[in-house]
Amino acid sequence: MALTIVKCGGAALAKEPFVLGRYVDPGSGVCVVHGAGTRISAALLEAGIESTFAGGRRVTTEEALPIVREAFRQENRALCSEIGPRAYGLMGDDLGLEAERVPELGHVGMLLPVVPSALWELLATDGIPVIAPLARCSNNRGPLNVNADDAAAVLAVALGADRLVFVSDVPGVLVGGEVIRELSERDISQLNGHLSGGIVPKLQAAVVAAREGVRVNVGQTTVIP
Repeated sequence: MALTIVKCGGAALAKEPFVLGRYVDPGSGVCVVHGAGTRISAALLEAGIESTFAGGRRVTTEEALPIVREAFRQENRALCSEIGPRAYGLMGDDLGLEAERVPELGHVGMLLPVVPSALWELLATDGIPVIAPLARCSNNRGPLNVNADDAAAVLAVALGADRLVFVSDVPGVLVGGEVIRELSERDISQLNGHLSGGIVPKLQAAVVAAREGVRVNVGQTTVIP
């Protein structure tokens, strides 16, 4: 069966209901990876912890990690409720995802391309895994926060997905207010100086998947190798 990975951002969830069929090819299996950026930032602010980013990725301190986890849990429950009875909410570290720590980002990791058997089994039953991007540290030093864009791309490649769709609160990659319909890796490198914030890791992740033959859409923008 064909497989589509859908990465849904927290900002998109806040803007409108998440209609899965809008993004998934008919007859395709589905795995959802979600962020919770808006909810995390609000929860950290309430706790008196400043939100800090580097290269569009959230720096996560040991103090912030439990707050991040709870925000992911709340977002996961809300998304599963919208998707319906086929959805199975999963914390990535509980599922068995593993990551290598990125020290300059604190308790943050880059996902390793290892698929836990439980995920294969769930997809085989026609369930829809809905994954919050936490992972076990590969050297057993506790859980790590993983950027959801990075996680979605690594899982798309590891699972042999046919398609990866990034859903956000904007219609696609915007340059001069206009949606760019197709971007190559070379185009993206030339735009680097004009892009900032969350679109940077999103496009980096898109390129990772596109290089491995995954069909990638960032909103209405198609990313090609």
